[in-house]
Amino acid sequence: MSLPPLPDSAIDLGVHASDWRAAVRFAGNALRRSGATRDSYTERMIQVIDEFGAYIVIAPGLALAHARPGPDVLADGLSVVTFAEPVVFGHPHNDPVSVVVGLAVSSPDAHVTCVAELANIFNDPQAIPALANASTADEVWRVIGAPELPQDLSPVR
Repeated sequence: MSLPPLPDSAIDLGVHASDWRAAVRFAGNALRRSGATRDSYTERMIQVIDEFGAYIVIAPGLALAHARPGPDVLADGLSVVTFAEPVVFGHPHNDPVSVVVGLAVSSPDAHVTCVAELANIFNDPQAIPALANASTADEVWRVIGAPELPQDLSPVR
């Protein structure tokens, strides 16, 4: 399985977030804007962090925002948000966060597969700094890879 689509509408670069909740909302809004989720998915991503803590900060500078598959996932999708100033999530080792990758998938199997594929990407020590410093969607796609997009989600290049 390849990664879910990452259309232009799901990429926000250099945004200002006042705290981790705002950072996750940016990632959720990007997923909603791309047509992958409804607003309630964003709130579920925040509830996961409220319940389990900042475990989504999976590497120095990188958070993987997600929630379980549910009826508010309309299509599998990714979002990438970078921040003008890094955001503290409360992780003991990997704070502050410069990049949040939002993940929405419609099945538990797809969730596991996508997390594994993202882990492979971020095993490259250059990947997180490259995303954090990306100034265009093309630069993001060079790091993440440009997955096949459905016709209605094709990026404008």
